[in-house]
Amino acid sequence: MKTKKLFLGVGLLLSGAIFGFLISAKLDLFSTAQSQGVKEDRIVFPSSSLSFEGFRMEDAVINVANTTGKAVVSISAEVTKKIGGGVRRFYFRTPEGQFPFGENDPFRRFFDDFFGEIPQREYKQMGLGSGVIIDPEGIILTNQHVVNQADKITVILPDGRQFRGEIKGEDPRSDVAIIKINARNLPVATLGDSDNLKIGQWVVAIGNPYGFAMQNPEPTVTAGVISALHRTLGKSLARDKDYNDLIQTDTAINPGNSGGPLVNFKGEIVGINVAIFSTTGGYQGIGFAIPINNAKRILSRLIEGKKILHGWLGVSVQDLTDDLVGYFGLADKNGVLVVGVLKNSPAEQGGIKDSDVIKQFDNKAITNVRELLSIVAKTDVGRKVKVVVVRDKKQMSLDLVIGERPQGEDLEEQGIAESKTITWRGLAVDDLKSENAQQFNIKEKEGVLVLSVEPNSPADEAGIIPGDLILEINRQKIRNVSDYKKIISALKGDALIKAGRGFFIIKENSGK
Repeated sequence: MKTKKLFLGVGLLLSGAIFGFLISAKLDLFSTAQSQGVKEDRIVFPSSSLSFEGFRMEDAVINVANTTGKAVVSISAEVTKKIGGGVRRFYFRTPEGQFPFGENDPFRRFFDDFFGEIPQREYKQMGLGSGVIIDPEGIILTNQHVVNQADKITVILPDGRQFRGEIKGEDPRSDVAIIKINARNLPVATLGDSDNLKIGQWVVAIGNPYGFAMQNPEPTVTAGVISALHRTLGKSLARDKDYNDLIQTDTAINPGNSGGPLVNFKGEIVGINVAIFSTTGGYQGIGFAIPINNAKRILSRLIEGKKILHGWLGVSVQDLTDDLVGYFGLADKNGVLVVGVLKNSPAEQGGIKDSDVIKQFDNKAITNVRELLSIVAKTDVGRKVKVVVVRDKKQMSLDLVIGERPQGEDLEEQGIAESKTITWRGLAVDDLKSENAQQFNIKEKEGVLVLSVEPNSPADEAGIIPGDLILEINRQKIRNVSDYKKIISALKGDALIKAGRGFFIIKENSGK
């Protein structure tokens, strides 16, 4: 009996232990399952998942800073300018006012002998920027505008050493320059391939914003993404630079960053920081860089100190619109419309005419103006190329020889006048008077000037603005208001307007 009770007690103890174990295990399993359920509902990224090129994102930026950053330098460019000078002007006062002494007045000669001419004064203007070492023997790549007209160039390495810099080669149009310092065994950066860039790709900008004001030679590193590719800055911003194929980035770029590299996470240079778009002068999330492949194309010539030649056609062109496609009977908007052809230019000598639509250049299809400007600029001067155009709805092939682009060659935009004349389809125009031509820097001798455009009129919808110079209507030359009146009096249907800025379609509207 005692033995049975003993076995019963042991059995109860074992049963309780097993039951307790099962309860504990069940609770643990429930807890585990519940935790897994939270993870499934909330996607959790481990820190190692945010990686690029084998690094965590943070480590990738650190790696770029510790490698490519060692090759980024500060550049100070000193430019000496002269102001003042010339002959002093002396005046005498009368009740009627103040008048200068005449050239032969004895008092004038007395004061000239006594005081002499006003001496010229010199002042020094400092330009600050960045650069990147691309050769261990002291070859540095930067922007041309950073060192333009510099009398003295000072380069400071990240380790604090200072060197005098010498311009070896520069190309104002590409805004690229090479400077040389007397140093060896320097850290260098690797040139990458900008043709493989993608929108959204992470990049790092390295440079020296605000230059020597930081009192520290080590460069600044900022990270961001490529916001857009093939951006173009307008003529008013670009001036004489070829800013038709830029990288746009939201990486912080500030004054002094110009000339510094834009780098991918491999540490390769993919661009040269060149400009910011800002209403305040500071960073606002829109920066631009020159694609490194554009610089690589001319680097060897710059290092050798040779002149950089850019191909040139001598035409003014514009992109096609839906209205222009319909007017010219084209199949699509691919191609560019020729607005003007300069005299004695390669285009004129090759047979290109106003209103031609360029569809192909050197066996390459042309989609828009940016593509044409880019391919022409890269074409060797003196090379014979084939250009396919559409003229009067017929396709033809022309052979022409690429010329060298002259300095500052361009077709000018026009200004505004201040008188009134007849109104047609919302346009008020007047003759091109000599005072208007001089005031608004108009080079053409013929045409009618747009004084005003009625809001919501056919002219307004076409994109005509005050200050445009109308040169042709439906391919008929407009020399003055008399020609203008004669043509519009018999005009029916849509009208093709050739202005100084390009072609426009003003649609017929009996209500205007």
